Amino acid sequence: MEVYSEKQQIIDAIGNLKSKKQTLGLVPTMGALHRGHLQLVKRALSENDKVVVSIFVNPTQFDNKNDLIKYPRTLERDIELLKTVSANNILVYAPTVDDIYEGKTVSESFDFDGLEFEMEGKFRHGHFDGVGTIVKRFFEIVKPHKAYFGEKDYQQLAIIKKLVEKHNIPVVVVGCKIHRETTGLAMSSRNTRLKPEYKEAAPFIYETLKTAKVKFGTKSANKITEWVEKQFAKHHLLELEYFIVADAKTLKPVKRKSNKKAYRGFIAVYADDIRLIDNIALN
Repeated sequence: MEVYSEKQQIIDAIGNLKSKKQTLGLVPTMGALHRGHLQLVKRALSENDKVVVSIFVNPTQFDNKNDLIKYPRTLERDIELLKTVSANNILVYAPTVDDIYEGKTVSESFDFDGLEFEMEGKFRHGHFDGVGTIVKRFFEIVKPHKAYFGEKDYQQLAIIKKLVEKHNIPVVVVGCKIHRETTGLAMSSRNTRLKPEYKEAAPFIYETLKTAKVKFGTKSANKITEWVEKQFAKHHLLELEYFIVADAKTLKPVKRKSNKKAYRGFIAVYADDIRLIDNIALN
């Protein structure tokens, strides 16, 4: 498996592939890979000749420095996992911070037509500027035909689609369904940091979302939100940061439901000091 740590190396390798008219997919990750990541890679391989998997813990999208410090970094293990999917058709790009940011570790400022101010944007200052900065740079370096992102980070997916639209970037952004552990917990690199009692408690998040989906058929968005808040108020381990019923397109909180619109429930929960997010289509 080819592993590159420098921008020019990966640019040269990609140039060689494209000279042979090969199609290229991109799966951007922050490493600590799990089965959910591997499903994205498999999807990308099914639709492209070669796939670049970037492994980079991006400092500009962390509003919490401790979270950045504690974020798991497991490059050797990640490479071995990717080899189980394909040893020959995956290129790994694992750059340093200096290789990406060239000594200026700051975000660009973006206008995502308001998507950046909803949900995660309210709780993680500057997060989506960091996301936009790193994804745009990977698009510029790799120049993929298609790029693959999981729906667990649904707001991020919507923002990347907006980034591509507003900056006229020639890449197709593909959203892929959430992959879950057998307990229903959405797969996340952060799950590896959960203490046993919190790992056991965390599936309560998805169970609550599934019940909220059922209630959505007959209850208002406000009633469902109140119900979710009460469920977590009674839970002795999990702390609800937010639950929001939002328009799936604009991501704005719902005031009154319409049969002509699609809605999703979005949630963020603290399990000890680990922040977990999830979402579900409600209709």
